[in-house]
Amino acid sequence: MSQYVYIVECADESLYTGYTTDVGRRVREHDAGNGAKYTAGRRPVTLRYVEYHPSKGAAMRREHEIKSLTRTQKERLLPDESDRIGVAFSEQSQRA
Repeated sequence: MSQYVYIVECADESLYTGYTTDVGRRVREHDAGNGAKYTAGRRPVTLRYVEYHPSKGAAMRREHEIKSLTRTQKERLLPDESDRIGVAFSEQSQRA
């Protein structure tokens, strides 16, 4: 099953990173206040970035990497235009 790492921007302009099998469903959960404690009080959220990973383990490792980045480093992943979502593929998926 495909796994995705995503970044949403919260109403307070903070960034939240997570992983899921269904990005649309997960963003709806965050907006409903059911996604994570962190985002529940910072709604609405806006999807800003998505990466595809072929396995849960790869997605979890990448989520941890992104969460370890500084705000500035995370912002470099985000697209310049607010109406676009950056999409990246893991190296493993590009080899397939």
